[in-house]
Amino acid sequence: MDGNKVLTYIKNLLDNVPKDWLNLTTHRLDIYEEKLAKTQFLTYFEILFHENNADLEALSNLPSAYDYIRLGHPLSCILEWSIAQLNKLKPSTVISFSSSTIPVMAVLRKNLLEGKMTHIFYNDTLPASFDFEILSSIYGYKFSLTQVQGVEEISDIEGSSIYIAESDSISAIKLSDKLDFYVNVDNELGSVLIINGKQNEAYVSDIQHVRRRETIAMTPADCLSALHNLSNEVPKESKPDHDESSKALVLETIKQVTGTNGKPIVASSGLSVQYAILMGLIHHAKEEHQGKAIKIIVPPNCYGGTNDQSRRVAACIKNVEVLDLPVDAGNDMAESIDLILAKLAEEDAVPYIIAEIPTNPRVEVPNLHKLQAVLEKKRRTKKGELAIDPVFILDQTFCPNVKFVGEGEILSDVRTISFSSGSKFPSGGLCTAGYCVGNDRSKALMEKVAKHLVLCDNEATNLQISTLAKQLPSMKQRIHDAYTNTREFVNYIKELLPQANINFVSEDLAKQGFTPSVFSMDLPTKGDSDDERESYKRALNLKLINLMITEIPKESKFCVSYGQLKGCYWTIPATSTQGTTKEGDKDYIVRASLSPNLDLKRHKEVFKKFVEKL
Repeated sequence: MDGNKVLTYIKNLLDNVPKDWLNLTTHRLDIYEEKLAKTQFLTYFEILFHENNADLEALSNLPSAYDYIRLGHPLSCILEWSIAQLNKLKPSTVISFSSSTIPVMAVLRKNLLEGKMTHIFYNDTLPASFDFEILSSIYGYKFSLTQVQGVEEISDIEGSSIYIAESDSISAIKLSDKLDFYVNVDNELGSVLIINGKQNEAYVSDIQHVRRRETIAMTPADCLSALHNLSNEVPKESKPDHDESSKALVLETIKQVTGTNGKPIVASSGLSVQYAILMGLIHHAKEEHQGKAIKIIVPPNCYGGTNDQSRRVAACIKNVEVLDLPVDAGNDMAESIDLILAKLAEEDAVPYIIAEIPTNPRVEVPNLHKLQAVLEKKRRTKKGELAIDPVFILDQTFCPNVKFVGEGEILSDVRTISFSSGSKFPSGGLCTAGYCVGNDRSKALMEKVAKHLVLCDNEATNLQISTLAKQLPSMKQRIHDAYTNTREFVNYIKELLPQANINFVSEDLAKQGFTPSVFSMDLPTKGDSDDERESYKRALNLKLINLMITEIPKESKFCVSYGQLKGCYWTIPATSTQGTTKEGDKDYIVRASLSPNLDLKRHKEVFKKFVEKL
C-alpha cells in the first residue's frame, strides 16, 4: 500500500476524530460483535480509506472495535493499522501497549508455557522499569539478555528473539528476517510490539490476551499523539500533563475516602493494579514462606477478568493454585472462607482471598462481623504450629466509599488490600485508572505491590491522574445521588412486577453505607421444562434491554459500565463481565446501573410498557 496515501489519509482523519473515541471508556455494544473485535472495525475503516472518506459522520458510524477501552479502541486500531501499512505487515501483528515492559513479558509468558527459550536483545539502554532478576526469580521466565548495536547483529538462534528499541518515533521500526519480535518503546506514550514472520502469527491471540488481562492498550490520548507523530502533524491542542498538586490531591482524596494512612497506589486500570497485587503477594510469599504452596481463593462467578487473571498467574508459577470460593446463590461467604482456610491451615499453605463486596452480579453483602471473625481466627497446622494468616484482597468497586480498611474499621486487624476500578465512580467513566490501598497490617505487602506495578510499567498515566483529580472529590455525592435513583427504580419495579427476583442491597445495608447503584434481576419466565424456561428468560432479558435502549437512546445504553456521570447502562453478565467464566457459573440475568443524572420518569414509563406486553 502507498505509504504517502496512508499518511495523507491519517492527516485528514486527525481533523475529524469523533469525541467519543477519546472520551468513552465503554463502547457501544449495539454496534459491537465480540467475535469480530478489531477486524470488523478495520474492515469498514479500510472501505473509508479507499474512498478517501475521513468525514466525522462516517468515522462515528464505524462499528465498535472493542467493548472496553482498556482492551483496545478505534485509535489504537488505526495506529496499529497505519504502522502495519507503512511496514508492509498484517495489522493483527502490530499491538500497542500503554506499558513498555508488558509486551516483552507477553512473549516470555507464552514461551514459558511452551518450554521455549527467549533471547532478548537491546541497543543502548533498557527502559528503567525492567527488572530482569525479578522476571526470572518471581515470574519464572527463561531468557538471555544481550546488548547489540542493531538488529543486523542478531543471528539465527534456537528459540525466540526480541529486539527492544527506545525511539522518539513510534513508527521507527527496522525489522530483520532473523528477528521474531520488535518492541518499539516511547517512554511518554507506551510501546508497539511487532510480531514478525508468518511462523510467529500464533502468538497474536496470546499477546492480545495479555493486554486484555494484565495491562491496557495505549490510551486514546497517547494513540492520538502517536498518530500526530506518525504523520508529522502538530496536534491542535497539547495533551495536559498533571502537576504534582494533582497527584497529591488524588492520593489524599483516596486516603480520605478509604480511611487509610498508607500511600495509595494508582495504576492504569483495575486489572493492572490487581495484577500488581497478585504478583507482589506471590513475591512476598516466596521470600517469607519459601517452598510453601500458594493458594488464590476466588469466587467462580466473580468478574471474569479477576477470575481469568488469577488462573493465568497460577498457570505460570509453580506452587500456585486457584481454589473456588462459593459466595452467591445461597452460599455464605464467611462460611465458605472458614471451610477453605481450615483445610489450607492443615496443609500449611499461604492463603490469598479475592472477593467482591458487594458481590457481582448478585449485589450481596456478607455478614461483616462473621467475616471478620473468620478472617481473624487463629488456626493450626497438622504439626500444631500457627498457620499463615490470610490476606484478604477486596474488590470494592461497587461501593468504593465504604471504609473497610481504615483504623478501627471492620477489616483493620486483617491483612487487607482493597482496590477499585477507577473507570467506574472514581473517574465517572472518563478514564480506566484503578487504585489500591492497604491497612496498617499490610505495609510490607504494599511495598511489594508498588514494586511490581513499576516493573510492569502499569502506573497511571499523567492524563489519568489529571482526570481523577477532577472527578474524585465529587465521588461521594455522585454515589449518593445514583443510589437514590436506583432505590427508587428498584422499588418501582418491585411494585409493578413483583414476580421478578431483584438482587439489590437492603435498606438496612444502605444505612450502613452500602449504597451501590447497580442491581440485577431474574425476570419471570414460563415453559414446560427447565430448558424452555431458561430460553424464554434469556429472550426476555434481551427484549427488555432492546426496548430500553431503543426508546431512550440518548440515556439507556447496552454497556457493561457502572458509575458513569449520566444515563443508564444495561447488560447480561454471562455475555459481558463474565465472558471467560465457566459456563455453569455464569449469570444469565439482567444487570442495570443507574447514574446520578438521568430521566428516571422516562425509564419508569418504558419499563411499564415492557411489563404491559408480558
